[in-house]
Amino acid sequence: MDGKQMMADEVGTPGNLPAPNVGVEEPVIGKERWEEIRRMRSEKRSVSQIARLTGLDRKTVRSCLRKSQWTPYRRANTPGGLLSPHAAWLAERAPKVHFSARILFQELRASRGYTGGYDTVKIAVRPLRAEATVASLTQWRFETEPGQQAQADWGQVRVRFESGPAEVRIFVMTLGFSRRAWAEGYENERMASLLAAHEHAFEHFGGCTSEILYDRMRTVSSGTVEGKPRWNPTFEAFAQHWGFEPRLCRPYRAQTKGKVESGVKYVKRNFLPGRVFRNLEDFNDQLRAWLAEVADVRIHGTTHERPIDRFAREAEALLQTRGQPSFLQAMRRSRIVAEDWLVAIDSNRYSVPWRLIGKTVEVVRVGASWHILHQGKVVAEHPVVEGRHQLQVNPEHGPGAAARNARRRFSEAPAAAAGAHTLHGVEVRDLAVYEQMLEAA
Repeated sequence: MDGKQMMADEVGTPGNLPAPNVGVEEPVIGKERWEEIRRMRSEKRSVSQIARLTGLDRKTVRSCLRKSQWTPYRRANTPGGLLSPHAAWLAERAPKVHFSARILFQELRASRGYTGGYDTVKIAVRPLRAEATVASLTQWRFETEPGQQAQADWGQVRVRFESGPAEVRIFVMTLGFSRRAWAEGYENERMASLLAAHEHAFEHFGGCTSEILYDRMRTVSSGTVEGKPRWNPTFEAFAQHWGFEPRLCRPYRAQTKGKVESGVKYVKRNFLPGRVFRNLEDFNDQLRAWLAEVADVRIHGTTHERPIDRFAREAEALLQTRGQPSFLQAMRRSRIVAEDWLVAIDSNRYSVPWRLIGKTVEVVRVGASWHILHQGKVVAEHPVVEGRHQLQVNPEHGPGAAARNARRRFSEAPAAAAGAHTLHGVEVRDLAVYEQMLEAA
C-alpha cells in the first residue's frame, strides 16, 4: 500500500477534516461552495488563490471550474460482506475517532469479531468522511445578521515573561457579522476568568449579540440530556443576567465555530511572533494595542472589508450592556461557615467571625474585594485572592481575639481611672479567669 495514502487514511484532526480521496467519484462540494469558487474565478483570481481562500485542494478547484453545472455528491454504497453487520456502529464511531480507518480497523478486530481486511474498512470510511466534509464546508461560510451571533473560544500559547516561561490562555470573542474581535490573556480558563473575559468583551463592543456559540467547554456545559444542553448553573445565570442565549457547536463539527477558530489562529500567528512581555499585564496591554492598530483595520479575507467598518453597521444591533451592573459583583452566593470559621470561594478560603460557625452567610464581590454578609450585615471583608487553595485569614475573626481584647481593656482601665480618682475595694482577678469565661461561653 502507498505510504502517503496510509497516512491520509490514518490521520485526521477535529475541525480540520481532510478532503477524501474518492478516485473517480464526483467532487464533494456543496452548491454554495461551488458557486463561490465560480464567483472568485470571475473576479480573475487564480486557482492557487481560490484554493488558499477556500481551504480546498487545487485539483478540487480545477474540477469545479471545469464543470458548467453543479451536481450533488452521490454517496457510494457501503461495501457488503463481512463489514455489513457493523455498518451502524461504523457510522456512529467514525466521527469520534476523526474518521481514522486504522483505529476503526483495530477496534473492529479487537472487540467486534471482524475478520476482514483493512482496505474494506478504509473504503467504507471514505463516504462517511466525505459527508462530514460537505457539512463542514457548508457551515464554514455560514453568515449571520448584524448583532445575531458571536463565537467564543480559548487558545493556549507559551510565552516568556521576565520571570521565565509561562503558559497564557487567550480568550477570543469574534462578532459573526463584522468579524471584529476581542482578545485577552489569562492564567487559567476557570469560571471567574471566563466570566470576566465576557464582561470585558461586552465593554469593548458596547454590547453583546443575541446569541453566543461555544465549543463544549466544561465551564459552559457538562453535556446534554435528551438532546438538550446541561448548562453550568453559574454560566446559565450569567447568560440570563446579560440577556444572551448560549449555544453549543454540534458534536464533531468544530467548523460551526470557524470564525473564532480563525481568530485564535490569527492572534497566534500575527500578534505573538517577535514580541517579548514583562508579565501578563504587559501582554494584555500590547494585545489591546494590536487589536486597535492591526486587527480592526486590516482587510478581512472573507468579508473583504475592515472589521471596524463593518462594526459600524453592527453596533446598533447589539444588545446594549453599558450601565448594567457586573454579574460578578451583582451575584450573591450562599455559604455555610465551616468548623475552622472559613468559607470557600472559587477554590480559596476566607475567614469570618468564629461565632458564625455552622451559620449561612452570603458572599458578594465588590470591586477587588469579597464582602461576606450575615443577616444583611457585612461581617467580613477580604481582598480577592488569585490562584487556588489560598487562605485569607483575619486574626480578629478567631476565638482568641475576644480574650486579647478583654486583656487589653482590663490593662488599660486602671491607667484611665488613675487620672480621675482611685477606686477602693475592687477585687483584682487574674486574666486567665476571663479566658476561662470566654471558653465556657
